[in-house]
Amino acid sequence: MNEAKLSLTEQNELLLRENEALRRQLVEAQNANMAKEAFLSNMSHDIRTPMNAIVGMTALAKKHIDEKGRVCDALDKIEIASSHLLSLINDVLDMSRINSGRMSITEELFSLGDLLHETLTLVRPQAEQRRHSFHFDAENIFAESLYGDALRLRQIYVNIISNALKYTPDGGKIDVSVSQEEADDRCVLLFRCRDNGIGMSEDFLKRIFDPFERVTTSTLSGVEGTGLGMSIVKKLIDSMGGTITIESAPGKGTSVTVRLPLRYEAEKIDAAPLAGKRLLIVEADEGMQQLYRSYLGEFGLSFTIVSSSSEAVAAITEADFRGEDFSCAVLGRSVGQGGDVFELASYLHKAEGALTLVLISDLNWTEVEYHANRSGISAFIPIPFFRKSLINGLSRSLESADEGERVSAIPDLSGRRILLAEDNDINREIACEILAATNAAVDTAANGAEALERFLSSDLGTYDLILMDIQMPVMDGYTAVRQIRAADRADARSIPIYAMTANAFAEDIARARACGMNGHIAKPIDVTLLMQTLRQAF
Repeated sequence: MNEAKLSLTEQNELLLRENEALRRQLVEAQNANMAKEAFLSNMSHDIRTPMNAIVGMTALAKKHIDEKGRVCDALDKIEIASSHLLSLINDVLDMSRINSGRMSITEELFSLGDLLHETLTLVRPQAEQRRHSFHFDAENIFAESLYGDALRLRQIYVNIISNALKYTPDGGKIDVSVSQEEADDRCVLLFRCRDNGIGMSEDFLKRIFDPFERVTTSTLSGVEGTGLGMSIVKKLIDSMGGTITIESAPGKGTSVTVRLPLRYEAEKIDAAPLAGKRLLIVEADEGMQQLYRSYLGEFGLSFTIVSSSSEAVAAITEADFRGEDFSCAVLGRSVGQGGDVFELASYLHKAEGALTLVLISDLNWTEVEYHANRSGISAFIPIPFFRKSLINGLSRSLESADEGERVSAIPDLSGRRILLAEDNDINREIACEILAATNAAVDTAANGAEALERFLSSDLGTYDLILMDIQMPVMDGYTAVRQIRAADRADARSIPIYAMTANAFAEDIARARACGMNGHIAKPIDVTLLMQTLRQAF
């Protein structure tokens, strides 16, 4: 018998190991197929639910077209259902791109304060709807300007908080905190979300990052979603070099911790415009008062803090009497029991026309901007704010006030002409209707070639801005923009061009910029974002 050959016992052991490996692979494949089947079943239910609302409410709106209240109610519900449907679709598309290796992470400078404000603005309505006690805390923040993918970070945080909100019974408690730690030349951004919800079993915790998994089916729990969220979160965090840990037990709630190492930029704080100015801070919350004292006191600025609208009026009256007028009134998150920040702003604006009014709040600015401007508020600083965002924000507010600037919700583009390239008739009609509110003149093109021809055949300076769809017949948007930028005319390189397209991934945004576009607006069109883009462009 050849010694090189395996003994019978060794052969049997090898076969047993191979059989065991094949058995494990079979079980894993069966589990994966079962998860996918459950996913398809769930998705069939979850997609049809908002679609049913959209179709049904559209029919009701048409039936009661002469009843404004019924139509408005139907449109509100259509908007909510559409937003939910879009989030489901985005999850599926994100997972597809991750699995195909086409998901890329950008590294651009962003404001931590802005990121957190946007995150909290998105999740707070859901917390209020379910009567949750929702608390946010930030501490040890030494770097506000960070390098990373802000869009994906927000996606991670919103997904985690949304899960806490969904899987916590009404009236529950959600605590979110953000802090920072130094690690060599990096800033470790530490995010924690704790809830007292239904929790998860040890067995499910082992599968929570698997695609298509969720604690229970939506048909049983009422919780809708793709079951892809945490899998996407894990893959995004891994691609950023971070970690995620989850602690949970049935009936005991869940705690999620995310640690991400990010590059940061040294703080550049400009307090010079505030030198010699007197600031009035109207804020009832003691914790917020302490933040103002800490940040403003650090730069030796002159300020007075009051806790209510009546105290604010008294302080201004006394300052007038002494000849020590305030330059700026900061209207905080709370202006005292029963006080309304916009009523106070209107009173101060009428009584003290030269007083710069700044709103510092966790409100969604896009929803209150018009009301705020009408009340005399000329600037907004989002909560949470930190040292840099507070000082620089107040400095910009006073500088803008000195220049007589006021920002309106919808920019007045009278005398401006916009070229809109859009091949879809309905999308073109929607865009034109939205742009009509700005008073701009709008010319349209049905494809990239037509847009190119309109631009090249026009006189210099005819168009002030171009909105360009990407996927169009005859010539796509990328090609059209490259040829516009290469044209031999003075305005070809300088005219602002923005992609307005359903190609909404990070790679699409990067490709738009690479071909010469100034920015990117995703479809479905966010009207507020479009208006902000137009305001910045002009």
